[in-house]
Amino acid sequence: MKRIQLFSDGACSGNPGPGGYGVILKYNEHEKEFSAGYKSTTNNRMEMMAIIVGLESLKETCQVDVYSDSKYIVDAVNQGWALKWEANNWKRNKKEMAKNIDLWVRLLDLLEKHEVTMTWVKGHAGHPENERCDKLAVAAAASPTLVDKGAK
Repeated sequence: MKRIQLFSDGACSGNPGPGGYGVILKYNEHEKEFSAGYKSTTNNRMEMMAIIVGLESLKETCQVDVYSDSKYIVDAVNQGWALKWEANNWKRNKKEMAKNIDLWVRLLDLLEKHEVTMTWVKGHAGHPENERCDKLAVAAAASPTLVDKGAK
């Protein structure tokens, strides 16, 4: 099974507002970058989209080391919170629904397909791939060709 490194970041100008994501996939000496921007979205949605797009681009089941500066995603996966939300009909507690359910459904499906480890990296701290993903995300958010969906 191939072992892939996936680096991701999201950006948003306003929350909600225009935003974008950036993702880098590395496999041995091969490297691919993806990015896209949305007219109206949130930072958390862009953080999630980066990981989803990276995982969805894989053509076969892989071992994937995901590096993200999003505590929201890394903790929700590593602490089992997202699976609990799903089991509780997407309720975080008795009063509050989970946010970004559409993206959580996609991400949890991908986590079943691939062997994924999630690692949190501190953002804006000089991590080369995280810095590159941030640049991709910010540039995508400023693009004149933003997609007209992304926030709910």
